[in-house]
Amino acid sequence: QVQLVESGGGLVQAGGSLRLSCAASGRTFSSYAMGWFRQAPGKEREFVATISGNGGITYYADSVKGRFTISRDNAKNTVYLQMNSLKPEDTAVYYCAAAQIVGWGLATRANEYNYWGQGTQVTVSS
Repeated sequence: QVQLVESGGGLVQAGGSLRLSCAASGRTFSSYAMGWFRQAPGKEREFVATISGNGGITYYADSVKGRFTISRDNAKNTVYLQMNSLKPEDTAVYYCAAAQIVGWGLATRANEYNYWGQGTQVTVSS
């Protein structure tokens, strides 16, 4: 069982930055690929970024590529999402998730993830 707790959300002006953190419980954090998803009001949950268990491979949605950076610290059981050059369309509830993947794979689909956090609100004002 893995429990995930996100933090770092808030209100920021367009062009600003935020860093989200997701702290995980458990002793096997490095065996999970981690991902960030987001859900805006009235929209489906969408993939944002994912990182392999050893942190060596990352993958991003086109909408955030070049602006967001996913990273992880396995010693701290924490995954991060650094968000720069934020836009109003980035406004959403952001969720972190853990996927038990064989080897150092990635997961981009929500149904590949086994555990989810409760979400943290990010609001970008224009």
